Amino acid sequence: MNEQTIPYKIYLEEDEIPKQWYNLRADMQNKPAPLLDPETMQPMSAEKLRTVFCEELVQQELDDTTPYFDIPVEIRDFYKMYRPSPLTRAYYLEKALGTPAKIYYKFEGGNTSGSHKLNSAIAQAYYAKKQGLRGVTTETGAGQWGTALSMACAYFDLDCRVYMVKVSYEQKPFRREVMRVYGASVTPSPSETTAVGRKILEKHPGTGGSLGCAISEAVEAATSMEGYRYVLGSVLTQVMLHQSIIGLETKAALDKYGIKPDIIIGCAGGGSNLGGLIAPFMGEKLRGEADYRFIAVEPASCPSLTRGRFVYDYCDTGAVCPLAKMYTLGSNFIPAGTHAGGLRYHGMSPVLSQLYHDGLMEARAVEQTSVFEAAQLFARTEGTLPAPESSHAIRAAIDEALKCKETGEEKTIVFGLTGTGYFDMFAYQRYNDGEMVDYLPNDEELSRGFEGLPIFDS
Repeated sequence: MNEQTIPYKIYLEEDEIPKQWYNLRADMQNKPAPLLDPETMQPMSAEKLRTVFCEELVQQELDDTTPYFDIPVEIRDFYKMYRPSPLTRAYYLEKALGTPAKIYYKFEGGNTSGSHKLNSAIAQAYYAKKQGLRGVTTETGAGQWGTALSMACAYFDLDCRVYMVKVSYEQKPFRREVMRVYGASVTPSPSETTAVGRKILEKHPGTGGSLGCAISEAVEAATSMEGYRYVLGSVLTQVMLHQSIIGLETKAALDKYGIKPDIIIGCAGGGSNLGGLIAPFMGEKLRGEADYRFIAVEPASCPSLTRGRFVYDYCDTGAVCPLAKMYTLGSNFIPAGTHAGGLRYHGMSPVLSQLYHDGLMEARAVEQTSVFEAAQLFARTEGTLPAPESSHAIRAAIDEALKCKETGEEKTIVFGLTGTGYFDMFAYQRYNDGEMVDYLPNDEELSRGFEGLPIFDS
C-alpha cells in the first residue's frame, strides 16, 4: 500500500473491538511453571486459589490450553467507552530523528485512569460482582492500576481498598485523590494496619515500600474480611489474558493497511502491558507463521530480567502469596524510589519469564535520566506527555530508530504507549531542574535480595 494512504492515526470501528481474549500460553511449547503453595511448596490447587482470587479468574489463571476466551458482553460494553484505542504513526518523531524507520505506537491512555490498566480492572471487577462479593483489595505502584480498579469498582458498586506504595503515595498525591473520587480507600504501604505491614516496617524502618510490600498487605486484608477477594494488576497470567486486547487491536489495525512490524517494544515491570501487546504476534512466532523481534525494557534500578535469576520466588515481600517461577531479584529486594513506580517490582510475569528464558524475547535495562530525555523529545514532537513507565519503551524505540539511521534500514517499529504522565509532574520537575539522578543497584545489594530466595526441592 502507498505510504501516503496510511493515516496518522489508525482507528478500528466499534464493531471491530475483539470479542475474545487470546491466551498466549496455549501456543507455548514450554508452559510457565505452576504456582506453588507457600505452605507445602506443591502446585496450588484451584480450591486454595479461590480463597484469594475470584472463582472465574482462578479458572483463567490455571488454563494453559484454551486459546481464546469469550469477553462477556458487559465488559465489551464498558470497553466501548474508550476502545478501540488508536494506533498512531509517529511521523514527527521520525522526522526529528532523521530515521528511515517507521514508528507506530499503540496509545492506551485515553481514559480517566490514564493507562492500559482499565482493560483488566473492569474484567476483574465484573467477575467479583458476578460472584456476589462485597469488595476487593489490591496494591498499586505509580497509581494507574489503583485508579483503574477504583473506576471499575464504582461502575459495579463494589468496595475498593488500595494499598499504594508509600513513595508513590507521597510523590503522586493527585493520583491518590482520583482514586478517592471514585470511592476507593487508599493506604500508604507498608502500613501499621496489617500484621505483615508492621513486620516489614520493623525489618525496614523508614522504607518507601515496594509493590511486593503492598501486595502482601492487600492479600492479608482480603483474606481477613468476609466477602472480599484480592485482585492484581500485573504479573498473573489472567491479567496477560485480559490485556491481550491491546495486541489484538494493534494487529488488526496493522493488518488493515498491510503493515508488518519488525520490532515490537514494551516497558516491563510485572509484564501486563508488554504481554498484552506482544500476545498475538508472539503467537504467530510460536506457531512458525511469522517472525518478529520483541524487546522488553525495564528500569536499570530494578533489573529483574537483565540481572535477576530464573527461579521460584514469592510474589510478595511478606511471603503470603503463591510462589511463581520467574526472573526475580528476590522478594526482599526493595528497589530505589525512582519515578517509574509501576515498574518497581522485584519479579516478572511467569509467561514473559519463560519466553525470555527460551530466547524468544530480548531485554534491556535503561537509566531514568535517558528515559526522561526520550519522554521530553516525544512530548515535543508527538504532542502527548508520556508516563515514565511508557517512556522506557520510547527510549528503546528511539534507540532502534537511530540504529536504522546508521544502517539505512527501513524497519517498522511498534511500541506500547501505556499511558499519560500528567500525574507525574514531580518527576518531570526533578528532570527539568537537573536534580534527577540514576541509580543502579550494586552486586552486594542484589546479593541481599537473592539471599532471601526460598530453598526447596522443586
